[in-house]
Amino acid sequence: MIEQLELDVQVPADLAGLRLDQAAAELIPDYSRARLQAWIKSGQLTVNGAVAKPKDKLFGGEQLQLRAQLEAQGEWRPEAMDLDIVYEDASLLVLNKRAGLVVHPAAGNPDGTLLNGLLHHCPALELIPRAGIVHRLDKDTSGLMVVAKTLPAQTSLVAQLKARSVSRQYDAIVQGVLSGGGTVDAPVGRHRQNRLKMAVLDFGGKEAITHYRVQERFRAQTLVRCKLETGRTHQIRVHMAHIRHPLVGDPLYGGRPRLPAEAPAELVQALQSFPRQALHAAELALVHPDSGEEMHWSAPMPEDMLQLLELLRADI
Repeated sequence: MIEQLELDVQVPADLAGLRLDQAAAELIPDYSRARLQAWIKSGQLTVNGAVAKPKDKLFGGEQLQLRAQLEAQGEWRPEAMDLDIVYEDASLLVLNKRAGLVVHPAAGNPDGTLLNGLLHHCPALELIPRAGIVHRLDKDTSGLMVVAKTLPAQTSLVAQLKARSVSRQYDAIVQGVLSGGGTVDAPVGRHRQNRLKMAVLDFGGKEAITHYRVQERFRAQTLVRCKLETGRTHQIRVHMAHIRHPLVGDPLYGGRPRLPAEAPAELVQALQSFPRQALHAAELALVHPDSGEEMHWSAPMPEDMLQLLELLRADI
């Protein structure tokens, strides 16, 4: 699939002195600076009909001409898949991802991923980098994700994520009893020894901030609501483990389950065998790229976490 873009725009006098890529970013804001630079270098974005360089200075009055082709961004195969779509329009798709579904193809998961299912549902997504996926959930985390269906929508969502204006809230069942809410402000990076894990690092980590509040306490576990300010890989899992309250069922960071004294056998079994990290992306809010409207979605807690909560409540 190939889509042709055509756009003509004149450089106003107040942009005189700017580099071509800077002016293009001002005048064609629907596309990222990196994409505009690529179009300039390939001759698809010209100045007065002539090929130029991204760093060339403009004087004002020039005519920028965009004649670009959008082509497939990967060789991924569409696959029929049941997707729990909670909202969709021409620019956005919001879905409730089930636990166990890998988001993006990788060495160990070349197909059967959410991306493959999205391409089957909306073939035009092959023109968007990563099929419009702008943020990810871990394989065994359930809940809400937003997907961009157009390049302008992708540019807007990436900018909102970078500005930390997208609200993402998660429900988590953690080990131990938390006395109250708080904030974990601790940089996260790749674990020094185990490259499959992330860790809080004193040096070399990226800024990571998680806010959490207690929703319900049990004898040896707590239900918390976590709100991400940043979006690092495994952030909630790493941060809760860092404060010694890892997620129930977390195979990487959880350690041995904490069992209430003389707990019923059914609860002990549930805590010891919970099949994944007990984490669900429950709330998502953002500004619609086209309308500018603030939009909000919620996804109910999945059955496995609900069943565990029933057992925990019965034990109080």
